[in-house]
Amino acid sequence: MEPSNDDVPIRGEVRTKGHRRVAHGLFVEKRDGLSDADELLRDLRAWLLVLPPTAVFTHLTAVLLYGWDLPNLPEQLPVWAAVQGDGPRPRRPGLICSRLKRATEKVVCQGLPVDRPEEVLLRCARDLGHLDLAIIIESALRSGDLDRDRMEALLATRRPGVAALREAYRAATGRPESAGEVVLVKFHEVMDVPVECQVDCFEDDGTLIGRADLLVVGTRQVHEYDGAGHRDAAQHRKDLRRDRRWASSAYVRRGYTLDDLLNHAGTVMHELDRLLGRPHDPERLRRWRRLVSASLYSEEGRARVMNRWRREMGVVDWARTA
Repeated sequence: MEPSNDDVPIRGEVRTKGHRRVAHGLFVEKRDGLSDADELLRDLRAWLLVLPPTAVFTHLTAVLLYGWDLPNLPEQLPVWAAVQGDGPRPRRPGLICSRLKRATEKVVCQGLPVDRPEEVLLRCARDLGHLDLAIIIESALRSGDLDRDRMEALLATRRPGVAALREAYRAATGRPESAGEVVLVKFHEVMDVPVECQVDCFEDDGTLIGRADLLVVGTRQVHEYDGAGHRDAAQHRKDLRRDRRWASSAYVRRGYTLDDLLNHAGTVMHELDRLLGRPHDPERLRRWRRLVSASLYSEEGRARVMNRWRREMGVVDWARTA
């Protein structure tokens, strides 16, 4: 959403009627009919009023502006920014502002200053788990925003977060088309089930049946992620027609939801073991649960990062100290 001349954020004056508070001393006019994405852009333009001219948005704030896929985010997120040089670094609730020790090349995204894509990923890697980071990296690769040479140069350094970023980046292909597909791919990797991603499947006479999210290598087992978008009425009808094509072919399609992968992982693991005719290995399930518990897909993972972000904002919760 491009800002209009009369859509100017206000700083320093307390406004109540007809205004919405963004943060302490920052307000925007209330407007009807705007999407969450539009409101985010208005909020970030307001934050620029308290940031120095060298500031860029980074971390998950920049991920939102780049339009990359995101993991399961907490409801209340801070705004991340970084400033260059020895100028002022604002500190207030709702803002995490770090100081850059390097010269930054400002990128303009949706009319706002953001850090370079590789630097945004590195900043995320310092906080997020491997599963969360994989989702963001796959989307960044698919969008074409990442420069391979810049990434390799960054991964050759010893900066904080590089080890985690290197591991996630080396495993990425840019082929999964959604966050849910990435979770499904990672589940198969942990379960030691080799798969190909986004594979065109054909009948013996060369007729295209469809493109599979995942194809188990050496089999005709098609595994796909069935997300919330598949519950739309029009999409559901399309999916039913597609399922009939799979059912009349030599391929066997199985759909998985996020609930299957996160809350019924043991059941899904046993299904895969039976399909492959191999014995169960409980260590595979333990590895998966460790991966999930370190991510934003678990209560434990969300609590960990939210506590860290509150400390960085200077917010101290004394509720449990009495």
